[in-house]
Amino acid sequence: MAVTPESFRKSLDNNELAPVYLIAGDEPLLLQEAADALRSRARANGFSEREVLDVDAQFDWNDLARTGAGLSLFAMKRLIEVRLPSGRPDRAGSAAIIEWCKSPVPDVVLLILASEWSKKHEGAWVKEVERIGVYLPVKSLRVDELPAWIRARMQSRGFAPDEDAVALLASRAEGNLLAIAQEIDKLAMLREGGRVAAEELEALDADNALFDVFKLTDAAFAGDAARALRVLQGLRGEGEDLIPMMGWLLNQLELALRLASADDFASAARAEYNFWPARQRLFANALKRAGRGAGHWERCVAWCARIDRMAKGRETGDPWQELERLLVAIAQPRAAAALSA
Repeated sequence: MAVTPESFRKSLDNNELAPVYLIAGDEPLLLQEAADALRSRARANGFSEREVLDVDAQFDWNDLARTGAGLSLFAMKRLIEVRLPSGRPDRAGSAAIIEWCKSPVPDVVLLILASEWSKKHEGAWVKEVERIGVYLPVKSLRVDELPAWIRARMQSRGFAPDEDAVALLASRAEGNLLAIAQEIDKLAMLREGGRVAAEELEALDADNALFDVFKLTDAAFAGDAARALRVLQGLRGEGEDLIPMMGWLLNQLELALRLASADDFASAARAEYNFWPARQRLFANALKRAGRGAGHWERCVAWCARIDRMAKGRETGDPWQELERLLVAIAQPRAAAALSA
């Protein structure tokens, strides 16, 4: 069945887990936190082993059945996580998921994560998941929903923000939930809960490293390659982990790809992705520099995925150097062909 985030959280309080979960949406923080909540409940229920299957163009969907049928040396109960970035399994993938739903493996919970999602993605396999399991569509917050989300998150950390503090956080990150969450977490590390005014938030250094990853991508999409490389150099010097950066950059590149493929950019940016005006201008200018079509963004997405594999040791190469080249290619699309050669 399809559930809301609220009913999903309540359902996890039950002792029994569903055999299959589909968590899908393009808001990284909400997607991640919903998945983390399920993983935590699964561990509490004795599902002590977790296996991850990353779906790409070369993925063999027979691996899903083989993984389910395989015996575990360490645990009787397992969580199998299928990461489906595109949200669109091919024909073999749809058939494999449908077959799993018809005969779910005992003592195994299947979690399917899709980081690209819309109504167009829903098909027969989703209906099968709904029939025996839980389908949680994770939707981006509308601009008018953001203040309530900020207030609730701060209250969950013991803070009582005034209206100006909420407005400041909303405007500072332009709806970027991950940036807002990190700023709240930083405040929680600095002091106990209580009343929070805008002046206190302004006193927190707005240029702290928590925002540098977002500055990195924004500089690249704004066409400022030099600034993007300076930010990257600073992050590397501070010992920041490359892998989380790649996750956010891939998210933004996939978003650019979807917008480049949209029939009406302005309509998609406003209605489907709830862009703030400044962010809409940022992406509009980036797409204009890249020229017509989605080819440039398809190459950048593939390039980003390759760097991620390098960072994880799954492919040879220097991921930091490749990231520098990719950032320049995003900022200066005319240089992309030469840099990716």
